[in-house]
Amino acid sequence: MEKSQSNRDLHARVRKRFTADPSDFTLDVDFTASAGITILFGSSGAGKSTLLDCISGLVAPDAGHIEASGQVWFKENSHNSTRVNLPVPKRNAGYVFQDLALFPHLSVKKNVEYGLAHLTRKQRSGSAASILETLRISHLANRKPDEISGGERQRVALARALVTNPTILLLDEPLAALDAATKSKILDDLRAWNAAHRIPILYVTHSREEVFALGDRAIVLEQGKIIAQGAPHEVLGAPQQETVAQLAGFENIFAATVHSLHPERGTMICRVETKAQIQKEASSPVELETPLVRAQAGASLRVGVRAGDILLAIAAPVGLSARNIIPGRLLELIQRDVIVVARVDCGVEMEVHLTLAARDSLQLTPGKPVWLVIKTHSCHLMQR
Repeated sequence: MEKSQSNRDLHARVRKRFTADPSDFTLDVDFTASAGITILFGSSGAGKSTLLDCISGLVAPDAGHIEASGQVWFKENSHNSTRVNLPVPKRNAGYVFQDLALFPHLSVKKNVEYGLAHLTRKQRSGSAASILETLRISHLANRKPDEISGGERQRVALARALVTNPTILLLDEPLAALDAATKSKILDDLRAWNAAHRIPILYVTHSREEVFALGDRAIVLEQGKIIAQGAPHEVLGAPQQETVAQLAGFENIFAATVHSLHPERGTMICRVETKAQIQKEASSPVELETPLVRAQAGASLRVGVRAGDILLAIAAPVGLSARNIIPGRLLELIQRDVIVVARVDCGVEMEVHLTLAARDSLQLTPGKPVWLVIKTHSCHLMQR
């Protein structure tokens, strides 16, 4: 009889302190991951890989409780002497490492069969053949890892993790080194496999695109703590903390004060803290009309604006619906692949993203006067 949805959940309450680390790093998290894909998102050093190691059994927490599909994998606390620390092989956790850890001397098929030693030869062969076909790499069965492409090696590593029918699947940035097209195809296959098996999958990534494309749920880690969790569009689309906003792609984040409220039009005016104000110099205020939130005049908050949501003009615009038109001076142009990053001084420094064609047609050069155009609802408000 198939297990109920709730019985397939992963519950993890983990505390692990690393005293040898110069920063005295402590992982301290408590969460539940249901069947489906939960993204672990955060900057390098946030504790994402350490958390996977604790769940898999490669690292023993100092205290906590880890339970998967109703089975206790780890349990230890200061209030009783009962201790459980299930060995790695008995946890049945599929784990794909960033470096894949394939055996170079074994064929693709033998790599996939490696975790099936408890089965008969015929069973091992049949299970491996089935998962190789599912991931569309049957034709590679007799090749060695160094004889296939990077994307194909990723599929082999994934096949080796899935062939054991794991209770949970742990994926540590498995697609980080792949191009977008190859990554997309592998994600499609992973989604299809997950739709059929419905187990908890923890997927570590630095990519915002992967969070939205793949995740049913997102957990954001910072310095070993969970600072946000929920549906991807809730966590990254409307972040409440500045750290999450930076991870979510808000390149421009400023300290601001609520100057005036206009409930009749659903907006308010926020006065951005400028460099001149910080240095106590006389200057014209930089004001942004933002969506109305629960705040009083004089309240301090943060305003975030994505660089891609800002329009740039070389003449003062007129007749626009956008409420924020801010004069400034172009400081620098930096080309990053097909995107041009423009740095503009308008009392505060703002980053604007342009296409190569826009840069050329506007004949932009450092020092040129420009105007920034920002829609009201492109201004995202956060706790200060």
